[in-house]
Amino acid sequence: MKPASQPKKTAITPTRGENYAEWYQKVVRAADMAEMSGVRGCMVIKAWGYGAWELMQRELDRRFKETGHDNYYFPIFIPLSYFQREADHVEGFAKEMAVVTHHRLVKKDGVLVPDGELEEPLVVRPTSETIIGESMSKWIQSWRDLPLLTNQWANVVRWEMRPRILLRTVEFLWQEGHTAHETREEALTETKLMLEVYRKFAEDYLALPVITGEKIAAERFPGAESTLCIEAMMQDGRALQAGTSHYLGQNFARACNIQFQNREGNLDFAHTTSWGVSTRLLGGLIMAHGDDDGMKMPPRVAPHQIVILPILREDSPKQEVMDYCESLKKELQAEMFDGQPLRVKIDVRDIAGGEKRWEWIKKGAPLLVEVGPRDVEGGKVCLTRRDQLGAGKRFIARNEFVKSAATELAAAQKALFDAVLAFQRSRTVTDIKDWAAFESYFAKDADNSFTAGQGFVRAKWSGDPASLAKLEPLGVTVRCIPFDQSGTKGVCVLTGAPATQEVIFARAY
Repeated sequence: MKPASQPKKTAITPTRGENYAEWYQKVVRAADMAEMSGVRGCMVIKAWGYGAWELMQRELDRRFKETGHDNYYFPIFIPLSYFQREADHVEGFAKEMAVVTHHRLVKKDGVLVPDGELEEPLVVRPTSETIIGESMSKWIQSWRDLPLLTNQWANVVRWEMRPRILLRTVEFLWQEGHTAHETREEALTETKLMLEVYRKFAEDYLALPVITGEKIAAERFPGAESTLCIEAMMQDGRALQAGTSHYLGQNFARACNIQFQNREGNLDFAHTTSWGVSTRLLGGLIMAHGDDDGMKMPPRVAPHQIVILPILREDSPKQEVMDYCESLKKELQAEMFDGQPLRVKIDVRDIAGGEKRWEWIKKGAPLLVEVGPRDVEGGKVCLTRRDQLGAGKRFIARNEFVKSAATELAAAQKALFDAVLAFQRSRTVTDIKDWAAFESYFAKDADNSFTAGQGFVRAKWSGDPASLAKLEPLGVTVRCIPFDQSGTKGVCVLTGAPATQEVIFARAY
C-alpha cells in the first residue's frame, strides 16, 4: 500500500487556497514590502516596496511629461470652505476627512491639550481638486492660457474605517493630475488619453492586464460628469480599481471661478479633468502575481532584477568567489533591458545560503544567481528564474548568461502578463442571463473565492439605478461599462427588462 502523498511544502502559510486574505498579509510581510505603523491605519513602506514604487513613479512621470504635463506641488491643508463650494464633492468625501481645528498644544495639569483654535478648519488633503482649482482661477485669464496640464506627486489622507495594508490605508502615496481646457471635447480627449496612459503602464510595465471602461453614475468620482477606469482581476476573482480618469465638466470651474475670455471675447468656464493612481498598485502586484512561495515581481518594476548570491564556505577560497561575483555584476550592468542598465545586487550578508535564497524568492527577485567555488572553477552560474521556480535551477556558462540575461527578463515579464491574462479570461463569465443564475454564482464561498471560482460576470444591464439594490446583499458592484460593446439586444440580468449595454459585475477591493 502506497503511503499517502504529503502536501507540497510552501514558504507561505496559509496558502491562497486555504485563506486568501491571510495569505496576502503574509506575503506583504514575507516580501518585506510594508508593515503597519504605530499610527492607526498608517503604514511604513519598506525598501523593497518603496523601490518598486519609485520605479513606477519614474516611469509614469516620464509618460506624463511626454504628454505635455508638468509637476507642481500644492498644500496638504485645504480650507473647509473650499470643499463647501462643491456640494457633491464634499458629500462624497465627508466621512473620510481628517480635519485640523487647532494650531498648537499647551500643557494643562501636566497633560498636553489642543489650544489655539483656527478661524477656519483645515482639511488634510483627501484629494486636491478644490485647492488646485483655486490656483487655476488665478493663472487662467484667456483661452491662450489653456490647456493647463498639471500633475502632483503627494500623500493623501482618507480616514479608512477598515484599513488593509497597501490597499486601503489612512495615508497613502499617489499622483493626481489636474488639467483645465477650453472646450468639452478637449477635456474629454484628455480624460481618455490619460486612461490609455494608465492602461499601457499597467499592462506593459506591471504585467497587469486590465479592462477599460466607464463607471456607472452610482460609482463616479464625487462631482464628476464621467469617470473612466481600469479594472484588474486579483487571484481571488475580485476586482481592483487600478486607476481612474475623470471628466469634471465645468462643475469645479464654477465652484472655483476658473473663468477665461474665450475666442469670441466672452467669459466662459474651463472644462477640467483629474486622474490618478496610488500605492495600492503595490498591493495589486502581490494579489495578481504572488504565489504560495511569496511574491513574483515583474522585472520592469523589480528594484533588483538580478540578485547574485555568493556561496562562501570556510574550506574554500572566499575572495575568488567574491571577485567572480563582482566582475559578473559589472558585466551584467553593462547589458541593457528596456534601454536601462540591468539592476544587479550582490547579497553579501553573512547568513546561511539557503535562508538567503528563500528571502529573495519570497521577495520575488526575477533572477537569482548562485555562485560557489565550483561555478568559479567551471566559469558557470547557477540560475533560478522566480516565475519558473518549479523548474528548478539551471547551470549556465557565465558568458552565455550575461548575453541572455535581458532576454530572460523579457521572457519573465511576458510570462507573468500571460498568466494573469489567462486567469482573467478563465474567471470571466459571459453566459449568465438571469437573476437566479447570477445570485447562485455569487452565493459561492465569498470569504475564499480563490477556491470557489468566482470572478467577473459580464452581462446585460438596463441602466435602472433602482435595480442595483439587489446587488448589496451579495457585496457585488458594477465595476465598469467596458468600452468594447457588442450592441446586441438581450435582457437585463437583474430585472429581465430589455437591454443592450453590457457591464462587469464583481466583488471588489
